[in-house]
Amino acid sequence: MAESALGLGLLALVAVIGSAFLVSARLTSFLARGQLQWLHVLDHPNARSLHAQPVPRTGGLALLSGLVAGCLLGLLIRGTTSDALQAAAPLAWLGAALLLVATVSYWDDRIELSRRLRLLVHLAAALLLWLGGLRWDQLGLPGAMMPLPLLLALPLTLLYSIWMLNLYNFMDGMDGLAGGMASIGFAGLALLGYQAGDLTYALCCAAVAAAAAGFLTGNLPPARIFLGDVGASSLGLLAAGCTLWGASTGLFPLWIGWLIFSPFILDATWTLLRRARQGERIWDAHRSHHYQRLVLAGWGHRRTLIWALLLIAAVTASALAATRLTTLEQWQLIIGWAVIFVLIHYRVGLAERARPG
Repeated sequence: MAESALGLGLLALVAVIGSAFLVSARLTSFLARGQLQWLHVLDHPNARSLHAQPVPRTGGLALLSGLVAGCLLGLLIRGTTSDALQAAAPLAWLGAALLLVATVSYWDDRIELSRRLRLLVHLAAALLLWLGGLRWDQLGLPGAMMPLPLLLALPLTLLYSIWMLNLYNFMDGMDGLAGGMASIGFAGLALLGYQAGDLTYALCCAAVAAAAAGFLTGNLPPARIFLGDVGASSLGLLAAGCTLWGASTGLFPLWIGWLIFSPFILDATWTLLRRARQGERIWDAHRSHHYQRLVLAGWGHRRTLIWALLLIAAVTASALAATRLTTLEQWQLIIGWAVIFVLIHYRVGLAERARPG
């Protein structure tokens, strides 16, 4: 970026972060007190829960309001030049997909829609990402950027988008965890976009990070409000869309995005595969994610959350550093993190076996 553009970019980032955080935090506080009864939806404890009392689950509305406020301000600052409008095209497609997911998720929070209807909407949202050019169309591994044929790229894009959307919902089961992943992970994506010179991408991701941080003001343990399906599913779609956006526009290879969200991707995927292998109904409520097992093993919410956020911060920092590494060093980084995640898996098992009684 030129010096003047750099200054404008920093100003825009500060404005977007401030507006998204303030709107989200204020609405989070407002909704946590149950001020709007027609929006008031409670999350009652169930077989999956780690909480004992009903908690409002409308925090996703506050987060999305902060996100919209931040993005609109960013677009106003960017202006209506042809370059700015062209750069914002992926954001328009992502916004359309987000509107679909947020709408069906909001009603699911209120009246519990059928899985088939939710899946059809998730598929439609994934198709919108594809139509907007947010695609998994390259192999995207260190030293292997081979283009993928359409017959492979399309189903991979759809599966990746739908899985990210749902796994984020699965992982939203502990105070502060989903919001913390979003705050740190999207901040990392914003930095990657800013370093690559894509201000629109950086502003969008910064708005998500700031809105999630605003939501955390009411969601850190003991939480006064939850994301609900409208918040968790929306963050999952944004994680898929923004990683595909960054990869498809050449800001970073897709594996960098996977690394940032690897704590969620690996926990959810491993848990689903293990439950499927054991013949369990994978869509039923449960408490067998690694973070849930640590809480139940006696670590408690705060200790588990602190270590989870440290892990998320570490993988995000590694992803930022990876763009400056050689291909060999990038593979070493991936292998190193694979070993760490295996050790974490065994550490969780040790914590369970050491639990009194």
